[in-house]
Amino acid sequence: MKTLPILLCVLALGACSDKPPQPQAKPAQVATPWDAMKADEQHARDVQKIVDKQAEEQRKQIEAQEQ
Repeated sequence: MKTLPILLCVLALGACSDKPPQPQAKPAQVATPWDAMKADEQHARDVQKIVDKQAEEQRKQIEAQEQ
């Protein structure tokens, strides 16, 4: 019975080491209810840019035909 406490102390001391703990991965960004809305808004802006560019190209083609 006397060896049990000694064994537990040795195991406890053995578990402690000078190694620093390994860095844990940063948690992923927590999604908020607004994230989906912001993503939709950005997508709408991107689509509007494409539509504006196509409209400008079409306007230039029409002006070129009229001349």
